[in-house]
Amino acid sequence: MEALTKKQQAILDYMKGHVSQHSYWPSIRDIQAKFRFASTNAVFGHLQALERKGVLQRIPGAARAYKIAPEVVPDLSETVITYEGPGDNVLVMDAVPFLGAIPAGFPDYTESSGVVASMQAPLPPGARRRQPESFALRVRGDSMIDADINDGDTVIVEPGTPKHGDIVAALIDGETTLKRLIKQGSKVYLKSENPNYPNLIPVSSLVIQGIAKQVVKAI
Repeated sequence: MEALTKKQQAILDYMKGHVSQHSYWPSIRDIQAKFRFASTNAVFGHLQALERKGVLQRIPGAARAYKIAPEVVPDLSETVITYEGPGDNVLVMDAVPFLGAIPAGFPDYTESSGVVASMQAPLPPGARRRQPESFALRVRGDSMIDADINDGDTVIVEPGTPKHGDIVAALIDGETTLKRLIKQGSKVYLKSENPNYPNLIPVSSLVIQGIAKQVVKAI
């Protein structure tokens, strides 16, 4: 079985501890609150990763149900994990054009030359469709780790008018990057979610290419 990341292991340990204490599995909202994720999308991403690594097994014919693999936790392997509460929707997959990589570090001049592939990504809970101009980018670098966006993750970017605090794919002075948009009066700049990286203040231009709406965690 493939090794888990620290966050994936922490989520698994929390799930096991929760069922031991309460005799039932935590909800998506419980996991979101425990790990302070901004949305349930991040939880679904981690559950997907746990499923791909063989820790969670989807129960055939039950879209919202999982069980833990018996080789992981033998005494809990027959306990069904179901997610049926508000917002705890089934993972509905949708094809998204994949345009390459985006730096989550210092900006660079790397730009996509167009659609290089297509990937399946879960729709946000409650959504029936994704905006047709949406696209996916692979993250390179660690400047957004405090937002739980890590090197190798994939962000789903959608068009729209960004608000203060949104994480955006941006072209700053001709260079691409993934950062948090900060608006302070007339001052607009890009903020990293890693203290090792400086804020980016545009010298001549700042073009927002899209808003990062989802993160698909790397396996």
